[in-house]
Amino acid sequence: MITAENTWLEEARQGNMDAFTQLVETYQRPVFNLCYRMLGDALEAEDAAQETFWRAHQGMKKYDPSRSFATWLLSIAAHYCIDQQRKRKLPMVDIDILPEEDAPDPSPNPERVISKQMENKALHRLLDNLQPMDRAAIVLRYWYEMSEEEISQTLQLSTSAVKSRLFRARRQLAVDYQAAAPASLERSPNGTSAL
Repeated sequence: MITAENTWLEEARQGNMDAFTQLVETYQRPVFNLCYRMLGDALEAEDAAQETFWRAHQGMKKYDPSRSFATWLLSIAAHYCIDQQRKRKLPMVDIDILPEEDAPDPSPNPERVISKQMENKALHRLLDNLQPMDRAAIVLRYWYEMSEEEISQTLQLSTSAVKSRLFRARRQLAVDYQAAAPASLERSPNGTSAL
């Protein structure tokens, strides 16, 4: 079945800038979101997304049409962000200011907002402790719901390496979570939670 995207891909591979622009418009949000979740800064994510599309444009003739374009493009973005993190040693994820995917509840609930912010900050601290490639695997698995096979294609790792990285990252997150949990639960003198 020939889709508009397949047509754009073929035309972009032949150098058609209008077709490539259609691909950019289609994938700019997922690429930016991945870069933002990995780098934790909107300006850096914009730069990384632009670099991703520039690299994709430069490599269009090398793109293998039998491979998913989204996976190929997100692979470029993930590798670029991993390289940036290694160079700068910056935190990857700033989850506390990510836009919500679902429509927010219109009724005000300050307790829920504060609780959500605290959870997001705690998750951010936990993710910051992971190695860049492990963090990328976790983000792709749980935010993009990619399968282990898709992650292996995106990060250019074997499926067993992805499984190992996910296992190691989940174990590290659990250990760090358990270590941080007692510090985050302040108890009042009567033994109840102060929160």
